[in-house]
Amino acid sequence: MTPTDERSSLPQPNPAIETVIVPRARDLGGFEVRRALPAAGRRMVGPFVFLDQMGPAEFITGQGIDVRPHPHIGLATVTYLYQGEIMHRDSLGTELPIRPGDVNWMTAGRGITHSERTSPALKASGSSLFGIQSWVALPKAHEETAPAFAHVGKADLPALEAEGKKVRMIAGSLWGLTSPVETLHETIYADAILSAGASLPIPATHEERAIYTLSGTVTIAGDAFGPGRLLVFRPGDAITVTAAEDARVLVLGGEPMDGPRHIWWNFVSSDPDRIEAAKAAWKAGAFPKVPGDGEFIPLPA
Repeated sequence: MTPTDERSSLPQPNPAIETVIVPRARDLGGFEVRRALPAAGRRMVGPFVFLDQMGPAEFITGQGIDVRPHPHIGLATVTYLYQGEIMHRDSLGTELPIRPGDVNWMTAGRGITHSERTSPALKASGSSLFGIQSWVALPKAHEETAPAFAHVGKADLPALEAEGKKVRMIAGSLWGLTSPVETLHETIYADAILSAGASLPIPATHEERAIYTLSGTVTIAGDAFGPGRLLVFRPGDAITVTAAEDARVLVLGGEPMDGPRHIWWNFVSSDPDRIEAAKAAWKAGAFPKVPGDGEFIPLPA
């Protein structure tokens, strides 16, 4: 998926919140995507440069997602599902499904190609899909690192359950939880389910923090926010998120990235010339291929 347009952002008088980003839904042939990053008022939160909500979508028999092989540089893609399944294949030879609660962390580095599809078995029976795909920028020193792929199952992600909340740490460390997912930059990423009345404290441990509201309504410093909002917090302030009703949120952020990033199609880099070189390489067929898959997405005009 490619950040072809930016999402809107609104100023927010709430003293705890720096920016409220309202993603607009896009229909990709019966498949709904809501893009929260990049936005006009906010390019990154910590290392996160891209955030898509995929679905919820229901596919009838014979339908599904078919994202043909396409390239990436200078980033890591992070896929985390709530419903359904995606078959991941890449130019390293990886081929495996990602299922709810698992983490796929694919480091593109100097260049990788991958596809994301609904398996033939699921297409034959019908299926649903709901999840988040995010991109994290790589530090300048690691932008040209060797591509890599890591899959961490749900059972291996640390979690806590107490006082009406269930929290699973996808990446980084917070609330005494440390994820086994290896990152190249200080990152926090967590999935939190809150029962009505439950509160989630978010300390000022990291300079850049946000939540993305997936379902239900939460209140912060007296203001209520429904689903489909990226709330970027002011640095230095401890935050408490309280569920006005049963709710689910993603907590994300980390330390500021080491300078701005340029994004064009599926390419991210601190150097615009590197993106031009990647364009030329994809057009020339010089990127590595996904074994057994001769299809590809052409370079956009």
